[in-house]
Amino acid sequence: MIADAIAGVIGKVIDRAWPDPTQKAQALLELEKLKLDGTFREMELSIKAITTEAQSADPWTSRARPTFMYVFYGLIISLVVIAPALGIAAPDQMSQFFANVKAGFEAIPEALWWTFSAGYLGYTGARTFEKRAK
Repeated sequence: MIADAIAGVIGKVIDRAWPDPTQKAQALLELEKLKLDGTFREMELSIKAITTEAQSADPWTSRARPTFMYVFYGLIISLVVIAPALGIAAPDQMSQFFANVKAGFEAIPEALWWTFSAGYLGYTGARTFEKRAK
């Protein structure tokens, strides 16, 4: 069910990306191979897990991912909007502030950034799919 929806979206992208019928047929063949080898099954299970968590009766379980996203939104807003606005009053201290922020972000391992990105994309993808399915 979900795999067919994902394949449909990817199929539409293939239709637009490859106007040449031969290339389009090759891309669609590769898409079918992915469906058969289980790659879509893994995606389907991931999306199903995210959807199940979002529909949980437990408030923490259903809100954990959005809360995690709101923390990052707050961080970004504070660094991009609030800190520079406050920095107008003390510009000499802002260079040290942003040096510390840069060092803090560089201290986060790259694997954690990839984990965050995958979780964010998975969450937003599942929410979009859920909204369109209704």
